[in-house]
Amino acid sequence: MAKTQSLIFTIYGDYIRHYNNRIWVGSLIRLLEAFDHNPQSVRMSLSRMSRQGWLSIDKEGKKSFYTLTEAGKSRLNTAAGRIFNIGKERWDGRWLMVVLQNRFDDARHRQAFIRELEWHGFGQLSTNVYITPNKLHETMDRLSVKYNLEDKVDIFSAEYTAGENSRLIQRGWNIEEINERYESFFEKYSRDYVLDRQLIAEGGLTDAECFIKRVMLTHEYRKFLFIDPGFPAELLPGRWLGHHAGQLFSDYYQLLGRGAIEFFEGVFKADNAYDSMLPDASVPTDSYLEMED
Repeated sequence: MAKTQSLIFTIYGDYIRHYNNRIWVGSLIRLLEAFDHNPQSVRMSLSRMSRQGWLSIDKEGKKSFYTLTEAGKSRLNTAAGRIFNIGKERWDGRWLMVVLQNRFDDARHRQAFIRELEWHGFGQLSTNVYITPNKLHETMDRLSVKYNLEDKVDIFSAEYTAGENSRLIQRGWNIEEINERYESFFEKYSRDYVLDRQLIAEGGLTDAECFIKRVMLTHEYRKFLFIDPGFPAELLPGRWLGHHAGQLFSDYYQLLGRGAIEFFEGVFKADNAYDSMLPDASVPTDSYLEMED
């Protein structure tokens, strides 16, 4: 079973952010019931996400509403950009390198920072050295402030001159394993896509089923954010399946969109129609493509 917190992130990214980033806790409980997650699990996950700084909570009478913070909105927009390779530039041949110093007072603090690097697609070149071919200088500036890293890391922009750049890909990432996982994703979801396309054409898939399938599709595809930084074309092996998996995800995501949105809005609008902060909005069928400014 998928973790409750991960599903909540997906639902915020696909749906809630189009409604002022805010939802009543009761609506989330109803939505997560479709995945067999109980109310206690939903409330505990929301509380944890608030402590982590992704959500803020405000009360109106006896009702609690959870809203994405600026950090939460930034995380989801970054995920959207990486999932769909939005604004991908040609690689300039330079690597961003982060070198960790042994000055972390708290091992958990250090591990949290490393986890952030991994989420942004950094590969580990050696014990304290992480690299990425992507231009994440602004991201590193933000993380330096968040984790107070002034004397704990050194950051370089560098060229690799000891051979082909593909050697660093092999050292920093398990490229074969990533490709195999793309292959498994493609094999599983290409079959499901063909079957569901036929079912939708015949009216044989309910809105609730579309919502469940779409959330789980995004949940599974988002896992690639931790292992694939979005390698430049110049660094990819000849038989790279990431592009095929990405196109399948995009096609399947949009195929399920209309029914999934009908289900979500049926729950959301019924529960939140009285909310004075609710804008007159709707969810686009390709909502991960509709990034906020």
